[in-house]
Amino acid sequence: MVLFLNEADVQQLITMPLALEQVERALKDRALGRAVDTPRARIQTTSGIQHVLQACAPELGYIGFKYYFSPPGKRGATYVHLISMESGKLEAIVEAATLGMTRTGAASGVASKYLANPGASILGQLGAGYQGMGQLEAVVRALNIREARVYARTRDKLEAWCKKMTDKLGIPVIPAASGAEALKGAQVVNIMTKSTTPVIDGDWLQPGQHINAAGSNALSRAEIDAKTIARCKLITVDSRGTARNECGDLIAAVESGKLSWDTLPEIGEVLVGKTAGRIAQDDITLYESHGMGIQDVYTAAKLVELARSRKVGTALPM
Repeated sequence: MVLFLNEADVQQLITMPLALEQVERALKDRALGRAVDTPRARIQTTSGIQHVLQACAPELGYIGFKYYFSPPGKRGATYVHLISMESGKLEAIVEAATLGMTRTGAASGVASKYLANPGASILGQLGAGYQGMGQLEAVVRALNIREARVYARTRDKLEAWCKKMTDKLGIPVIPAASGAEALKGAQVVNIMTKSTTPVIDGDWLQPGQHINAAGSNALSRAEIDAKTIARCKLITVDSRGTARNECGDLIAAVESGKLSWDTLPEIGEVLVGKTAGRIAQDDITLYESHGMGIQDVYTAAKLVELARSRKVGTALPM
């Protein structure tokens, strides 16, 4: 039998601390050669785009993949498949909308844990959508954040979103009047939008800030302007291969010769000490997050373990 976890099952099992733990473990294992991740593959059609993220986790005994199909203006159902490396059989299917949002946020939380200055307590965020919820919660849980300031263009939706997140996180989440106001005085900055043009001005940045940019997962998107890139002392990515295919934020800097896809530090390398992280207190650091199948596989595997122990989920006759 194959265990199936639907969205309700996942929401019953998943927590941000769980996702933070599993994403950090996945990034470390990959950096140490104990896990394999391949860049997202896409099939473009007139009816939409299919996305597939593959990964192998020998430490867990699983190989697997996540896939989803996106019709224009929509997002279809998302699933992670876990296959036993011992038997070669499919063991679990996990519906992955909540899983994906949570582990995407968790990656920024892990990066902030290693790259933000000690004692960071104020978070500024641009973007107040579904994915932004995970970004905000992850950094709040990973650090001792006591206040968040968030800006988005639609004011009434922003205010409702901030109230919801205040209630959920137990800290003030304040709707900012502008992007510049959201970033003023913040030690950590989250950016999570679908914008194809920069939503941040590098002149807004202040010494010592750490930036998580998580919305630009296609070469056609660019949330960050050239001044921001120029001001960053350290720029990390989750995967060089994925960044080459998807990082619209960095493409101009690469094309001008200021950066190279082949030498960009990966966040996992920072986590295991292969690459230096923050050097000086005043350095501005940047983490470009695009998403990795290995993060999905590790998180889904933990959910399956919990589901079996708690008797959650449905056994499929296959």
